[in-house]
Amino acid sequence: MGARYLTLNDKLYDYVLAHSLREHPAQAALREATRTHRAAGMQIAPEQGQLMAMLVKLMGARRAIEIGVFTGYSALAVALALPEDGRLLACNISDETTRIGRPFWQQAGVAHKIDLQLRPALQTLEARLAAGEAGQYDFAFIDADKTSYDAYFERCLQLVRPGGLVVIDNTLWSGAVAQGPGKDADTRALQALNAKLHGDERIDLVVLPFSDGVTLARRR
Repeated sequence: MGARYLTLNDKLYDYVLAHSLREHPAQAALREATRTHRAAGMQIAPEQGQLMAMLVKLMGARRAIEIGVFTGYSALAVALALPEDGRLLACNISDETTRIGRPFWQQAGVAHKIDLQLRPALQTLEARLAAGEAGQYDFAFIDADKTSYDAYFERCLQLVRPGGLVVIDNTLWSGAVAQGPGKDADTRALQALNAKLHGDERIDLVVLPFSDGVTLARRR
């Protein structure tokens, strides 16, 4: 059996970025604007944004969902990858953080693609289901409060079409999910979700040991 992973030290990580990362100038500027925010660690890595953009393009996605926008980097990555008439339903509860990103959405020329909903995400998702939008989306990204991940996943699985993709962030939780019974609610919620998804016959599944753990769940 081959090596399971390479040790990604700073030198190799810098090499990966130098030989792979292709950011729009607005993305780089938004990362810099977020760098000093008190919760800057919540922002996804740029290579993760690039992976999601690649997945959106490979799928030919036109309608997408994001749960947990923070300052808007991941929304920007997805919106740039969507076609001109594509739309991203972006769910967030903080106006303060999204105000940081909105000028960069404008700068990149994709603000018209992003439907920002500033209220609890479950309310927005339930409203879309009630409006008959089940099966009308291609792609969803979940990166918000961990204890609600299962509820978000269930709604997103209804909203995406067969063959649609749900991407879930932080599913390895800095390795805490593998350290025995979770000592906090977030870890326990992620452990329960990971176990559930492993046995879920509604989806095709892969957990990528990438960033903080990225789960790809394709609706069958």
